Amino acid sequence: MRSLVLKAYEQIRESGEIRLFKSYRDDYEDGKQMRDFVYVKDIVNWMWFVYKNSHIKSGIYNMGFGRARTWIDLATAIFNSLDREVNIHFIEMPEKIKNQYQYFTEAKMKRLFQQKLPTPQWPLEPAVEDYVVNYLEKNYEYI
Repeated sequence: MRSLVLKAYEQIRESGEIRLFKSYRDDYEDGKQMRDFVYVKDIVNWMWFVYKNSHIKSGIYNMGFGRARTWIDLATAIFNSLDREVNIHFIEMPEKIKNQYQYFTEAKMKRLFQQKLPTPQWPLEPAVEDYVVNYLEKNYEYI
């Protein structure tokens, strides 16, 4: 899958706006659906830690930042990284995903931290800024 930030970045470059799905639940305003966004640099750091530490028990671990944030937070971070005014357009959600769309996801990190893995180092805003400024704006062909 392509990075959500990359997709949004391309939308901003092409149209000056980001398109986010409207909410179809009364308990979530448009754009306030939540995800546990995690930067690939934190994932790589954990994978390297596991590789170097044989005491880590084999298994399946949740890897996230451990704190859900809104799509508006993500969009705002991207616009801020580009030094642009926030411009979000809410669009209809495709019918085929309306009934299965997840409005809240958040990694439960307890098992990961029980293995003494380090805490994530890249909160949403600095992670987005690093990715946008140091990679996307440099036009790397493999992103």
